[in-house]
Amino acid sequence: MSQTTDAATPAPGVSLTHRQILTVLSGLLLGMFLAALDQMIIASAMKTIADQLHGQTLQAWATTSYLITATITTPLYGKLSDIYGRKPMYLAAISLFLLGSLLAGIATSMYELAAFRAVQGLGAGGLMSLAFAIMADIISPRERSKYSAYFMAVFGSASVLGPVIGGVFAGLDTFFGVTGWRWVFLVNVPIALLALFVVARVLNIPHNRVNHRIDFGGAIALTVGLVPLLIVAEQGREWGWASPTSIAMYVVGVLGLVAFAWVESRMGDEALLPIRLFRNHTFALGNTINFVLGIGMFGGMVSIPLYLQIVKGVSPTTAGLMLLPMTFGIMSATAIAGKVTSSTGRYKIFPIIGAGLMAIALFLFSTIGTDTPNWLTMIYMFVMGAGLGQCMQTLLLAIQNDSEPRDMGVATASATFFRQIGGTVGTAVFLSILFSTVGDKIAEGLRTAMQTEAFKVALTHNPEFAKTLQGGGTGVDINNTEFLNGLDPVLARPFLDGFSSAIDLVFLTGGIVMVAAFVLVWFLREKPLSTRSGLERVADAEAVAV
Repeated sequence: MSQTTDAATPAPGVSLTHRQILTVLSGLLLGMFLAALDQMIIASAMKTIADQLHGQTLQAWATTSYLITATITTPLYGKLSDIYGRKPMYLAAISLFLLGSLLAGIATSMYELAAFRAVQGLGAGGLMSLAFAIMADIISPRERSKYSAYFMAVFGSASVLGPVIGGVFAGLDTFFGVTGWRWVFLVNVPIALLALFVVARVLNIPHNRVNHRIDFGGAIALTVGLVPLLIVAEQGREWGWASPTSIAMYVVGVLGLVAFAWVESRMGDEALLPIRLFRNHTFALGNTINFVLGIGMFGGMVSIPLYLQIVKGVSPTTAGLMLLPMTFGIMSATAIAGKVTSSTGRYKIFPIIGAGLMAIALFLFSTIGTDTPNWLTMIYMFVMGAGLGQCMQTLLLAIQNDSEPRDMGVATASATFFRQIGGTVGTAVFLSILFSTVGDKIAEGLRTAMQTEAFKVALTHNPEFAKTLQGGGTGVDINNTEFLNGLDPVLARPFLDGFSSAIDLVFLTGGIVMVAAFVLVWFLREKPLSTRSGLERVADAEAVAV
């Protein structure tokens, strides 16, 4: 085992000052801002991008490819950073994200875009998890929660700027001689270059090199296990969940996961995700809660914009701005929980309250309808955000606090990994519930509306639309809801009510999921928070060994 340092590196075993910590954080925050901003920009611009590349029916693959590579590489970054150090792996993650962004900006088809988004995902897998692992290296668990507000500020800024920037670029024909939508990706290039420069200059922390074998077998098995399951999660609704293609994906995925478990058990401490970590109560239960939290969290995050854009008829940019109360709830709750945790050393109460608030918020969302005022919906968003803000960082803190310094990278990455898997499952399940029920709800609403005089009169003034309603509305394509924007409000009402009712069912299901998370959190053991950072704990262990 050898130690790598440089002149700017703080002495091993010495805690960093607040100013030194903020200097290091400046590089980490730029990297995280890249990933967070990209997700927000893409969401508001993807429809325009798909239209420009003549691949509206293929746009899901641009999301799926990114998700697959980001999810699979997350634990790999964690393990490799434990071996080779955080800085080189973080620089590699930024570089891959930069390359993927540049390539995506020159894509000429949706197939190319999907491939280049996969390259972006290769970098994104390390941007989030490595940032939190580096925090664990330089800040003690007791103090770490105080700095979480900086990361939440990054997410908050991205959530505000992303939809606006994405909407602006998507609406421009050209910008500096380049097609407007391409800047959705190219805007990452200067930010990534700045991040590379800052990280290379300021991220200088000691690293104890441990000579491990790289678990290539585990990485391959994990890929074989997750790729089919992630693909079917995204495409199963279109293919049919019981179709031969979906069943084949299930079989291959399960076999891959079985092979992954077998390889990991044989690799021992060399494993990509060591089995021994799951014998740790906090690690196992914390990541189970992260998985369930991901299901409920993404279920709400996907459904709220759909409600705002379809039922309320607002633009993607406006919908993004209307999510500000949720962002404010996340930031304020994280800051308060961080201060209390730092001063008292107690943290278990926060995920309990947080999971409870998220369940309450989702149940409240299940009561909203077509005529619900936006201000009330935004209050519910704040409650949702307040719950999220108390859960995400606190669960990560609990896992890091009960992990050995040598496992900090993989333990931190695991929290992101399981939450992403839960989010993928949640998105697939909730969208499946939405689109499998919305047709019947719209048809039921149309049958009722057709009995009213107002609806009959409106139909006579819209003969073309009346033709599409022949056969109970089967001629209406709900895959494209733009027709609702210019439709007579009387004729649009059954569609809006149908979508609202189906989305309510999604929220109700998400609330039930969060009740399960609320119950699980009570079994989490609260271990006293250490006052020593990861680097200090390593130095302590070496001193004892000597």
